[in-house]
Amino acid sequence: SVLCRDDEDTFKILVATDIHLGYMEKDPVRGNDTFVTFNEILDHAQKNEVDFVLLGGDLFHDNKPSRKTVHSCLESLRKYCMGDRPVQFEILSDQAVNFHYSKFPWVNYQDENLNISIPVFSIHGNHDDPTGADALCALDILSCAGLLNHFGRSTSVEKIDISPILLRKGRTKIALYGLGAIPDERLYRMFVNKQVTMLRPKEDEDSWFNLFVIHQNRSKHGATNYIPEQFLDDFINLVVWGHEHECKIAPFQNEQQRFYVSQPGSSVVTSLSPGEAVKKHIGLLHVKGKNMKMQKIALETVRTFHIEDIVLADHPDLFNPDNPNVTQAIQAFCMEKVELMLDNAERERLGNPRQPEKPLIRLRVDYAGGFEPFSIHHFSQKYMDRVANPKDIIHFFRRREQKQKNDFDLNFGKLVSRPAEGTTLRVEDLVKQYFQTAEKKVQLSLLTERGMGEAVQEFVDKEEKDAIEELVKFQLEKTQKFLRERRTDAEEGKIDEEVRKFRENRKKNTEEEDKEVYEAMTRARAHRSEDAVFVTASSDEDAMDMEMIGIGDKSEDLSATLSRGRGRARGRARGAKGQNSTARGSSRRGRGNTSQESASSSRTYKPVSVPSKNMSITD
Repeated sequence: SVLCRDDEDTFKILVATDIHLGYMEKDPVRGNDTFVTFNEILDHAQKNEVDFVLLGGDLFHDNKPSRKTVHSCLESLRKYCMGDRPVQFEILSDQAVNFHYSKFPWVNYQDENLNISIPVFSIHGNHDDPTGADALCALDILSCAGLLNHFGRSTSVEKIDISPILLRKGRTKIALYGLGAIPDERLYRMFVNKQVTMLRPKEDEDSWFNLFVIHQNRSKHGATNYIPEQFLDDFINLVVWGHEHECKIAPFQNEQQRFYVSQPGSSVVTSLSPGEAVKKHIGLLHVKGKNMKMQKIALETVRTFHIEDIVLADHPDLFNPDNPNVTQAIQAFCMEKVELMLDNAERERLGNPRQPEKPLIRLRVDYAGGFEPFSIHHFSQKYMDRVANPKDIIHFFRRREQKQKNDFDLNFGKLVSRPAEGTTLRVEDLVKQYFQTAEKKVQLSLLTERGMGEAVQEFVDKEEKDAIEELVKFQLEKTQKFLRERRTDAEEGKIDEEVRKFRENRKKNTEEEDKEVYEAMTRARAHRSEDAVFVTASSDEDAMDMEMIGIGDKSEDLSATLSRGRGRARGRARGAKGQNSTARGSSRRGRGNTSQESASSSRTYKPVSVPSKNMSITD
């Protein structure tokens, strides 16, 4: 093919996504898999003398990768991407715009202090996205060290302008667009509201090959929890789609928009589901003028993975649920299946000495129809030395029953304990589901399910310890401000009604709520970066805030100096609770010993002696 020839007009780009460095790094068998495969990917880039490497997000598996993971990554990038080989393309766009959030807003190979032979361009994924007070991510460390170019970053929740990096090699010009991972529902809504704009070069806009890198759900995970391909502009020539782990790297044309989509998939198996069993590849993309060719390169160091399903009810001749020995028969049948899969894995490995010795094996057993699962622990003991994942070879599940007629009878416990194989239950979905199906008395009346869901997700996924506390405080402040502006009478019935109206309005205005959640999370991240924040609680408002979050218990404690979010503050609060059992019981409902404490509590059930006209809404 003319396109595969090396010439001064042809871009050669190595394309990969979802490398997940550090995945299972503490596992004695699989711990080095991601690092070995990353080296193989960069070795292909070096041997093929590519112009640059393009990564589609999730280079790291953890938001805060370990020292070992960061060190291995730096080692590989330094080994393969630095050298004397000249870079053959130039950048025409304003790099101060392309890399505006960096202290060094220019591409690394143009830095006179660095000797780069293969530039790496990467967007961030949902695993390694920016967090913290300074909104930094692991890619920013690599970028600051000059080993990688992090692009496609957007911090606004109101409008996204995607400005391309304009590249030229000979007579071929590429406009490289990137958009790092954004929560799918938010980005979906922004596309619908026409808040996402892809900027185009002013000169000869039709002469550019438009390449877009994105890291979002491509398959539908809910009404708005994905990005439909038709949302993307039709002037794009090729979309490199990260985040989806199944390898579909051969460019597939979207009939409606006419652009091509390449989904490289991950380079490591991170979930034991059918999509991950497809052979892993990276791509060598050739671009000349407006023409392209994607050459598939099979990865040889990826651990082989075999998966199979058994439906016990489909074998009535073999298994009868009334037979007392049926469980032993099922176990023997499963062992036969696993042995066959191990034989297949061994045959596959014969032609490839670089493949890791122990394969990943998954046998999914549908035991619907009155059968009982056997002991997985006992079964796995037999394969400790032959399989890389002995503890989860077998997965028992029951086919989903028909939906219950009464949606309100949803058993939340069941929902959490057995997520369907291959699907991921997100934290925020669980929070939303819980409150939607909860009894009226435990429904949220001040906070919103969405805000709470995002805060819990930050707490779980990003280890932002102050996320929930900050969201509660922030939404409380907003509600107080609203009530003050409305000059609401200090009567519980009227306040409850106004709070209900305010909450409903906020739920309808999703854009406004996005801003609120974003601001609250920013505040939470700011706390993490401070070793100690000293708060002097001198006003009634501060006293009430602190009682709401359970820091101070007695009114005389409220003026004390506290350290937020550290052991000292936690110990202080626990100590206060232990010292005075009356105060401990009183802080929940605001039944203090003094009228001041009663007035400053979050909710007052006893008649208040102070005339209501002298009380503020904050009280």
